[in-house]
Amino acid sequence: MSEENTSTYENIEEENSIGHVQIAGEVIAIIAGLAATEVDGVSRLAGSLSNELASRLGKKNPAKGVKVELLPGEVKVDLAIDVLYEYSIPTVTTQVQDKVKQAIETMTGLNVTKVNIRVAGVRMADAN
Repeated sequence: MSEENTSTYENIEEENSIGHVQIAGEVIAIIAGLAATEVDGVSRLAGSLSNELASRLGKKNPAKGVKVELLPGEVKVDLAIDVLYEYSIPTVTTQVQDKVKQAIETMTGLNVTKVNIRVAGVRMADAN
């Protein structure tokens, strides 16, 4: 799993009786990133060096460290996180997987088949 947000950001397209609906792949990555950071014990999403530099320059990217793979009828998500010190990594990662899957499925109606987590670091609570 790459640290870089390398999604090709293909779009999901559906046709219904009223018209055409298109969901950008980047939207799915943003949903995943926001859901992950809502879990207690997640310090932040971990991105690549270029993402870290952009973040320090004030550019926010809620999808940094998130890769989305869109396949026919399914979505796979890879994301990298930093966990807060003293939190159980297995507990935090399981909660992140559940939260990300639920958020994407609820908001988009798409079937999430995989949520892979890479713990990239451990941080002290005041190091956010």
